[in-house]
Amino acid sequence: MALHKGPEKHEERAMSVNPFFGEANPVGGMTEAPPTHRLPDAPLPPSTAYQLVHDELMLDGNSRLNLATFVTTWMEPQAGVLMAECRDKNMIDKDEYPRTAELERRCVAMLADLWNAPDPSAAVGCSTTGSSEACMLAGMALKRRWTKRNADRYPGARPNLVMGINVQVCWEKFCNFWEVEARLVPMEGDRFHLDPQAAVELCDENTIGVVGILGSTFDGSYEPIAELCAALDALQERTGLDVPVHVDGASGGMVAPFLDEDLVWDFRLPRVASINASGHKYGLVYPGVGWALWRDKEALPEELVFRVNYLGGDMPTFALNFSRPGAQVVAQYYTFLRLGREGYQAVQQSTRDVSTSLAERIEALGDFRLLTRGDQLPVFALTTADGVTAYDVFDVSRRLREGGWLVPAYTFPANREDLSVLRIVCRNGFSHDLADLFVDDLARLLPELRRQPHPLTRDKGTATGFHH
Repeated sequence: MALHKGPEKHEERAMSVNPFFGEANPVGGMTEAPPTHRLPDAPLPPSTAYQLVHDELMLDGNSRLNLATFVTTWMEPQAGVLMAECRDKNMIDKDEYPRTAELERRCVAMLADLWNAPDPSAAVGCSTTGSSEACMLAGMALKRRWTKRNADRYPGARPNLVMGINVQVCWEKFCNFWEVEARLVPMEGDRFHLDPQAAVELCDENTIGVVGILGSTFDGSYEPIAELCAALDALQERTGLDVPVHVDGASGGMVAPFLDEDLVWDFRLPRVASINASGHKYGLVYPGVGWALWRDKEALPEELVFRVNYLGGDMPTFALNFSRPGAQVVAQYYTFLRLGREGYQAVQQSTRDVSTSLAERIEALGDFRLLTRGDQLPVFALTTADGVTAYDVFDVSRRLREGGWLVPAYTFPANREDLSVLRIVCRNGFSHDLADLFVDDLARLLPELRRQPHPLTRDKGTATGFHH
């Protein structure tokens, strides 16, 4: 969560109350305007409080036009009704809400089967508030397994985690919070994600695991999980080091099983110890729900699991968050039930079709060079073509915002800080029709951008729209 603080100077500005908010008597509705940064002295009518909040939220961006976020922005009305019916159920109270707990268990079983666990009945998993929490849990399990194997050296030895520099920021947070050294494989040339051999070269006896990403947030590309596992197999043969792999499938874990069935990335690889995914991304559920699964009980150290009395029985739990609504888990089960494998395949294929078509049409404009084409995740990155000098990607991002389109522009990390890109995320609900409107708006901006004397962005650090 973002950290906030109060205003630098106490703000006395009050909110403006429309007289018409007094439904029966406009004059009666003109109560004392409430302050913005301290509690009002007196209550407001519910209709007035609602309208004040509603009006301010109109200044937010339109989520359907947000091509920065991976998070689901559209669900069926029936899913919304179910979520409303479950928003008062506390997910952590398994005993009070046993059917919600059962739906969570069924979702875990479905994912274990989808991700080809050797024995789905032996796989263990849980729901989380999102992939960030799921990654934290997976990282904790990796560290605890390493700690047990190295009890004679730890805490003297410092554990490390190997991953590409393109990982989502939650992995950096994990390493910081749990005192693990982050060993990052930098980008090189046209390789924008982890290289298996470079990852292996960073491994040693203190490596708790290697993270492979099925769908980089930077450009939508899959990392080569099978090649990574093969390289680690060879490392074990040479040195005896047995380094597990965690697959961060935040997005691709809900795309590849349906569109890339021949791609081997999941529990079919014996070295893959755990997988996470976001239900609220390509799992097609509103935020926030994620999933963490381990291939078997041995992959999740027992001492990390807490047990609660559940209907007179035993309910193991593993979580960082506690109280949270059961609505998102119920919505995930509804979506699994509603779509099935064929439905998910149809939805994800449609989204990929929009992505690849949009990428081709943007490339045809002539001003841009594609780095990826949206044919893995329905996500692609692009930069300005070599001959474009009048404007840069930050100018494009800023001008698109004038039409309501939210498209992030950002600079790649080491060793490609020289490369600034736009990234476009296509989700269910972003249709071919909306893509047509987007291309039309972009084409309409280009003549003005081409007439600029030079790029107008001075501080690219503050101009970036990339916040994961």
